[in-house]
Amino acid sequence: MRMDLHLHTEVSHDCRTPLRDIPGWMLRTNTRVIAVTDHDQQRGGPELQRMVRDLGLDDRLSVIAGEEVTTSEGELIGLFLSERIPPQLSPEDTVRAIREQGGLVLLQHGFDPFKRYRLRPEATVRIAHEVDIVETFNSRLSRPHWNRVAATWAQGRGLPMSGGSDAHTLRDIGEAWVETPFRRIETPQQLLDALREGTVGGQWTHPVYAYGRKQWRVLNGRLRRDGPLQGAPR
Repeated sequence: MRMDLHLHTEVSHDCRTPLRDIPGWMLRTNTRVIAVTDHDQQRGGPELQRMVRDLGLDDRLSVIAGEEVTTSEGELIGLFLSERIPPQLSPEDTVRAIREQGGLVLLQHGFDPFKRYRLRPEATVRIAHEVDIVETFNSRLSRPHWNRVAATWAQGRGLPMSGGSDAHTLRDIGEAWVETPFRRIETPQQLLDALREGTVGGQWTHPVYAYGRKQWRVLNGRLRRDGPLQGAPR
């Protein structure tokens, strides 16, 4: 199976992916584990967990409730969260809030200097000993080189590595992954074990092309929902 630990849904301010569409896409792409990491919001993960359960798919799909938190010095991801963490805390206080919920700290796209909201290098140094997982393949970085930098950093510290599509449309989900033997993921330890047994992979997309593709997919989705434009041939 594949796991994608960094993606966005309609709960994020900059994404329109309906939660209800995600389970089918997960099955279609064999992305059996995802972490819902909406910007400064945690509720998407629990809502999707309920949908998966209501569909009778909870023995086939695992959804981790997470949040991409905007700290005072850039973004960090918390996984296995039971409640929202407010933005603009210091990186140290954000880590503390994740730990208080029994969650895991994931360092994402932290080495790409062109990522506007990356965690600042000086903050990364200060919390390095608190990082549980390093995202070593992000599909939306400015250059693949920065994924390799992240992998070197993780390997030097013996940390588990993950892949994250950073998806902002449905079809982007699963473009980065960890491939690992199938299992249910319900606890932090189960995730860490799966990551250590897995292999990171993904498809990198140039950010300019990715932005254009996102706009087209959003527009196309609106047209499909709204039906033919007035006066257009039917």
